Amino acid sequence: MTIRAVFFDVGGVLVNETRIYSEWAAWLGVSPFTFFGVLGAVIERRQHPHRAFEIIKPGFDLAAEETLRRAAGRPNETRVSDLFPDVADALAAVRAAGYLIGIAGNQPAAIEGFLQQSGLPADIIASSEGWGVEKPSPLFFTRVAEVAGLPPSEIAYVGDRVDNDVLPANAAGMLSVFLPRGPWGAIHAAWTEAAQARVRIESLADLTRSLRDLRLDL
Repeated sequence: MTIRAVFFDVGGVLVNETRIYSEWAAWLGVSPFTFFGVLGAVIERRQHPHRAFEIIKPGFDLAAEETLRRAAGRPNETRVSDLFPDVADALAAVRAAGYLIGIAGNQPAAIEGFLQQSGLPADIIASSEGWGVEKPSPLFFTRVAEVAGLPPSEIAYVGDRVDNDVLPANAAGMLSVFLPRGPWGAIHAAWTEAAQARVRIESLADLTRSLRDLRLDL
């Protein structure tokens, strides 16, 4: 296996969503402790994250609530300060090692503009909304290979989720890299399926070394 491209998920991998979810908690009138407690239960039950919002506010409509937040001067947005501290150096190391870099996750199309302006060294930036398909659909990973212009066997996909990242990346024939951080990573790390990750790292700083070691082992 010769890896030529590395694709990164967004939330939990590049972006620390703690502030974002805490602001949602405040908007919905609950404490961050309550919100993350509900979210944790939803993750354990293997439900879609939107279920957490619906439990807290029955009938929750994401588009409508985001419109209200913008009108109130409290928009739901990602900031450069939300990037994990290891992101910039890690992506620079991946670029220096000669890999094509892609960023693609289950995100609204607006994340593409943020990532393009963030200064991160990415060759390809995409979102599930922009593509019209979400993980864990096989079509998402087919699209990753298409935009990379490479066979799946030459692509590594780095994610914080077993269900959305590790297992479907494996099924697509890609190298799955599991980074267990954030609310999903912390819970999914205990799942038996987590052992199916081809590579497991504890920080993005470990990525280029892990890819190098994998190449040397083959």
